[in-house]
Amino acid sequence: MAKEAAGIDDTRVYRVVATDAATNKQVELAFVHTAAAGHGSFSVVFRGELVRGGHGVVAFKRTRQDKRFKNRELQIMSAVSHPNIVKMLFYWYESAQDEGDSIVVLNLVLEFLPETLYRAYRTYTKRRQYFPEVSTKLYMYQLLRALAYLHAVGVCHRDIKPHNVLVDADSGRLVLIDFGSAKVLREGAENVSYACSRYYRAPELIFGSTRYNDSIDVWSAGCVLGELLCGSVFFPGESSIDQLVEIVKVLGTPTREHVKAMNAHYTEHNFPQVQAVPLEQILPRASAAAIDLLGSLLLYDPSRRLTAVEAMAHNFFDDLRRGNTRESNGSWGVQMPNGKCVTVGLFDFSRFELSIRPDLNTILVPPHARQALLVEQDVDLETFIPLDLDEHRLNLD
Repeated sequence: MAKEAAGIDDTRVYRVVATDAATNKQVELAFVHTAAAGHGSFSVVFRGELVRGGHGVVAFKRTRQDKRFKNRELQIMSAVSHPNIVKMLFYWYESAQDEGDSIVVLNLVLEFLPETLYRAYRTYTKRRQYFPEVSTKLYMYQLLRALAYLHAVGVCHRDIKPHNVLVDADSGRLVLIDFGSAKVLREGAENVSYACSRYYRAPELIFGSTRYNDSIDVWSAGCVLGELLCGSVFFPGESSIDQLVEIVKVLGTPTREHVKAMNAHYTEHNFPQVQAVPLEQILPRASAAAIDLLGSLLLYDPSRRLTAVEAMAHNFFDDLRRGNTRESNGSWGVQMPNGKCVTVGLFDFSRFELSIRPDLNTILVPPHARQALLVEQDVDLETFIPLDLDEHRLNLD
């Protein structure tokens, strides 16, 4: 019944000519849609299977191209490659009709992961349990790793939230999805301030800043961390103004210096004086390291927030670097609450990633992972020469 309501016929084989994202060559695809997986303002996502090619279950994202909004998703997805960013396999455009109007639809075929981070933690909340801290560490680390890479190539995601993060509990892997709002930010250039979903919107955006930087993603990641730690939305504002009220309830009233740092052109400073509430009082079960990391991400002044790569080096993630189990093949892993040991790659850094903050590499790459870097990438941290990051920044509209 659900499939019929969604207009899904899982017996029908669709055939299209698409572009292979890896080779940029035209190929014929045959596939079936098996279930609706989600939808947004301009897009709908289906789960499906390719008839040939060995990809197994994949996700199909169909996005209506609206001339009023610039969608850079295909450009950015074609240019990025990272283990914690969803992989695009194929794409094609097609013409369609919508209430008598001719429209253009972009179709993306993406790798499939079974669960959103939102559903993963809500499974525990519904049972009145807290999301395990080891799971929080595993997933937040990978989210920050994705952001560190994106920010280094110049991309700001601008819509970080648990619904835009997919996880696989069996492998422990996380990928960031939905690049429909993403943009290459240029220093000094103006951007729309109405970005990010409300609960995860950085305060500088609420103050109307149009010259923000990628630290808005870091704020959003902090909101995600807070949500995983408490089991519900951390700043549950009912409107843009109420969102600021919720932030002030926790962080206290921003000072004039804070407001200037968020938006130098904002001149209204008549805010009621509210005292900050210690995060450990809001999250009494959270570890001291978790509280410290959260407090370093959720700061009014964007320049004082940790960067994504600095957050990866925080001692909250030391347990991941140590590992808590060792497999028979000698590889280090992390044992999850269900007893499974996940050995997802956490330290298989590329030369580019190691060039983001070379001074942090001895923290980011634990001793047990350095031999693999040497064997697989011929990288010796002692003699490693960083790449010029400017040469790798994306130059997209």
